[in-house]
Order: sequence, then structure tokens, then C-alpha cells
Amino acid sequence: MKIIIASHNKDKIREFREIIGDPRIQLISMREAGFTEVIPEPGHSYAENAEIKARTVFEALGGRVLADDSGLSVDALGGYPGIYSARFAGEHTAYREKCERLWALLSNVPEENWTAAFHCALCYIDSSGRLHHYERQVPGRIIRERRGENGFGYDPIFYLEDRGLTNAELPSAEKNARSHRGLALLDWYRDIEQELSSDQEE
Repeated sequence: MKIIIASHNKDKIREFREIIGDPRIQLISMREAGFTEVIPEPGHSYAENAEIKARTVFEALGGRVLADDSGLSVDALGGYPGIYSARFAGEHTAYREKCERLWALLSNVPEENWTAAFHCALCYIDSSGRLHHYERQVPGRIIRERRGENGFGYDPIFYLEDRGLTNAELPSAEKNARSHRGLALLDWYRDIEQELSSDQEE
């Protein structure tokens, strides 16, 4: 089964493939499928933006499309940067600089109040054009230093209290099994098992 991932983000695409890891599913980027445009994200929620991306690619290419919108919501900042996480402090700004900007915004907030959550919304459009939505979040807190080399984005400053580690310090397999994106993708994967079986029978 071939599924187009509505993203140009190489780290995200790699993570999708690592999490699913089913040889029956061929996950290809929208660029590999022939779609090279940048998709605007004017939605007001993760779910809206995921659907916009999925619909845009589906209308251009058809087939099966999977889109994700994800981000970091910090409680003391009223949920910011949230859906703006990738564009926070400038769309092409390195995440190291975005972390610095986040710490600056939190500078007057006691560190015990630096609670946050990673959110992920998926939108899947099947071959008949039906939409399926999945959404997960994982709580944690922001820490003042970068720790760990795995993952990407805000992973090095997102601390999981039950593990005593940041997302970037977790082994890849563990991170993928418990992350916001991993949990949402596994929900999706369970739902498409029937579709996979049908494809095998054809």
C-alpha cells in the first residue's frame, strides 16, 4: 500500500517510517510523489492544519494521503507556540534559536511552572476520499538546557518526569512508542489494518 505523507520535513518523514515499519506500507513524501509546493497552514488548530495539508495533496495527486500537524504548547504561555511551533521566531530559524527564544519568553516564569505538552493531529484520506482524524498529546516540562542527541525540534528541552530524561535522550524505539506522533500514528495504523488486509487479498 502506497501512502503519501503531506510534508517536506525530512525528519518527520523519517520518523513516520521508523514508527510504522511495516513492509506492506510504502510511505513516500509528497515531493517524491511529485508535489513540490509549500502548503499554507491558516487553520486555528492542529486538526484543521492537518486536514488542509491532506486535502491539498489529495486533490492534486489522489491516492492515499497522511498529514500531520504537531507542536509544543507551553502552559505558562497560554499554549504558545502551539500551531506556530515550526514558524515560531521565524519560519527558517534553527530550532536551537527557537529554544533560546522560548527560554526568553519564560524568563520571568518560575521554572516549576514550565509545564508543557507535545500535540499531534493526523488526518488520513483513504483511497475513497474519506477523512479520518487522530489526535494525541504527551505532557512534560521545558528545561533550561538542551539534553540528548536523538529526535529533532524541541525534543532536547522537553523533559519527561516519569523517565527523568528529555525526548532527545530516549532511545529511538522508546521515543517512537510513547511520543505524541508515535501514539497518533499507532492509532491510525490499527484502523487501517482492515484496509491492508483487503489490499493483500486483491
